[in-house]
Amino acid sequence: MSNTNNESKKTDQEIAREQKMEKLAQEGIDLSPHNVTSTHTIMDILTDYSEFSSEKLEEKKIEIFVPGRIMSVRKMGKATFFHIGDCRGKLQVYLREDKVSEQDYKVFSLVDIGDMLSVKGFLFKTRTGELTIMAESFVFLAKCLHPLPEKWHGLQDVELRYRKRHLDLIMNPEASDVFRLRSSIMAHIREFFDERGYIEVETPMMQAIPGGALARPFKTFHNALGMDLYLRIAPELYLKRLIVGGLERVYEINRNFRNEGISSEHNPEFTMLEWYQAYSDYNDMMDMTEELICSLGKSLLGTDEIPFGEHKISLKRPWKRIKFMQALREYSGLAPNKFDEKTGILEFASTLAPDNKSLSFGKALDIILDKNVKHQIIQPTFITNPPKEVSPLAKAAKDNPDEAERFELIIAGMEIANAFSELTDPAEQRRRFEQQAEERKKGDDESHMIDLDYVQALEYGMPPTGGEGIGIDRLVMILTNKKSIREVILFPLLRPKQ
Repeated sequence: MSNTNNESKKTDQEIAREQKMEKLAQEGIDLSPHNVTSTHTIMDILTDYSEFSSEKLEEKKIEIFVPGRIMSVRKMGKATFFHIGDCRGKLQVYLREDKVSEQDYKVFSLVDIGDMLSVKGFLFKTRTGELTIMAESFVFLAKCLHPLPEKWHGLQDVELRYRKRHLDLIMNPEASDVFRLRSSIMAHIREFFDERGYIEVETPMMQAIPGGALARPFKTFHNALGMDLYLRIAPELYLKRLIVGGLERVYEINRNFRNEGISSEHNPEFTMLEWYQAYSDYNDMMDMTEELICSLGKSLLGTDEIPFGEHKISLKRPWKRIKFMQALREYSGLAPNKFDEKTGILEFASTLAPDNKSLSFGKALDIILDKNVKHQIIQPTFITNPPKEVSPLAKAAKDNPDEAERFELIIAGMEIANAFSELTDPAEQRRRFEQQAEERKKGDDESHMIDLDYVQALEYGMPPTGGEGIGIDRLVMILTNKKSIREVILFPLLRPKQ
């Protein structure tokens, strides 16, 4: 019964494609070859030979064997022009009945747009100057059993592009440019840290106590050990254990998981770069952040001024540095003297975050900054010295014990980085964890749990340390001029399709 139901759901085109596949099998065609010989990629050909003249191509008689997917077909009697493509470009092929075997010509009558072939032939240019393969033979590689989306309608459906990334990459070759650049960004970051004496490490994804950030974790259960575990919200506490152990410069690029909402800036599973350096502080982290991101712009984009939406973002150093309270007074829209009225601030913040049941004065200020200030800051800006109570893993500022030696980097209205002068006093860290535990009892699910093992690690002695986390996905958004995080994650989390 299920097979009958499935058959009834197939379109006429899908049925026709299956019938052609059966005929190909009857012709003795291997429908799933194990390997294919090729001499070039499509990009190789376009890069190396586009500037050749027709005469030079005829003189050189360049033989190529190149694989690709059929993207268009135009028949003209006993001759056919078609394009093969991959995720980096497309190339025209000219097929004439008198230039290929009878078998190949018959097989070609059974192929469809979307099928994959490897074409053998020689390069020439048409009268219009288009680089083209004169086909001599081809090898069938794969059958496409579904019609490809129509270019200007189906693939403008953003939801379809995210749910079926394979179709997005087939139909929109430019989409792959984002992910190629993302790969280059990751390689550059690794090179940047390796050159400075850092070592790349890996820390646990599943943790008995989630720590290192103020966020709600995903919870799971380990059957063999009979214990609850949490997908990590940050690697911070493990990386700082390595500093205690004498690995003075460490970094990690890996996934974090936070059980929170989805938006153009948030995906529950995201990639984070974190690094820690002994004998440094948050000022060193600011300098290093400028150096890293400026080098990405210059090395990969060839510029220190990049477009983002309607803005031009300058990566030229030095970047603006502004204290937390100053940023609130300048950008929040509230009168500067309003911040001297604790009750008024608590009431105003509660209107911005009505679901937050446990608001302290520091958290209220942090909410106002998040909701009313950050989106106004476009150029790279370090917002420094927030309230200590919202920074439980950071040292108190030397000149004001109520502030933390911490910063957030804001670019294009988004938080890109967060860094501290790390708290190294085990007694103070224990006290702050205990304070966070009290907040959890009041219903604050995003407060830290007490990690006594980490406190004990600090008791062995941790040197002055600067540490930072950069959200890779948001950084890629900035560098590729994309307004949604889903554009820079190959397979973003989506609601189940109804």
